[in-house]
Parts: sequence; C-alpha cells; structure tokens
Amino acid sequence: MTALVIAARPAGPDDLPDLLRLYRLLEAEMEALRGLWKEADGLPAPIEDALASAVADPDTLVYIGTADDVPFGFILGYSAPLLPQADGERMATIKLVFTELEARGVGIGEAMRDTIMEAFRASGHRWFDAHVLPGHRLAKNFFEAGGFSARFIIMNHEDD
Repeated sequence: MTALVIAARPAGPDDLPDLLRLYRLLEAEMEALRGLWKEADGLPAPIEDALASAVADPDTLVYIGTADDVPFGFILGYSAPLLPQADGERMATIKLVFTELEARGVGIGEAMRDTIMEAFRASGHRWFDAHVLPGHRLAKNFFEAGGFSARFIIMNHEDD
C-alpha cells in the first residue's frame, strides 16, 4: 500500500474554484459553531473577490493542502505591523485554516500550518497569532500542538 503524499503549496489564480469550495465548507462549519462568524470573522463579500485579492496580495499567504495532489484544505495568513514601539516588527496571523472532514487526521493541516509559518519566518517574522473560535476544541488543540498558546480572548455581547 502506497502512503499518501501530503503537501502544502502556494495557491494561485487557478486554485480559486477550489478555494471557494473549501471556504464555503469552512463557512458552514463555523456558522454552526458561532452565528456571527460570517459577518465578523470570515472574509468580506463577495467572497470570490476576497479570495482573489488574498491570493494576489504580497502581505497575505494562501496555501492549498493536498493529499496525492488533490486539494483538501487551505490556510490563509497575513502580515501586519505591530505597534510603533515594536521597532518595525510584524505579526503573522493565521486567519483561516480548514481541512475537509474526511481528510482530517492525516497531516494536511499540519503541513499547511508548518509551511505557512516557515514562509513567514523566511520573511523575518517571529511572532504568530492564530484565530480560533471559543469552544472549537479541535482547532485549539491543533494550534497548541504547533506551539501556540492563548494570549487574548475577545468577549462578545449581542442585544436582543
């Protein structure tokens, strides 16, 4: 039996249909966990344009996670400056990560996380954040396994 070849590669314009399909699956999963995700934590509409802009933006990295060259996931991270007192240092933030349910547990997420972090490190980043919803234990465990720990919690209140 041949082992799966797990990889992460930079996304390009030809990957936009797969990115949109994967994003819609992520959106459905996150909406089930937190109703405000689509309006506050996802990408701005129209999603197709937001994904195309992310792929083209030099401060944003988008990778496709594959098993035997078949796309099963994606990760999106961006670089932003820290406060002025940080002397020009930048924070790399993983905003979105998703692997299709049937492909979880085989290393696609880890390949994407580690690859995007290495790419950011190569451009001088040493600080990393990752967005995780409260109660999303799998995502929390995934990032903790990669050396992340919580540094900030955003509280939310909705009036009826």
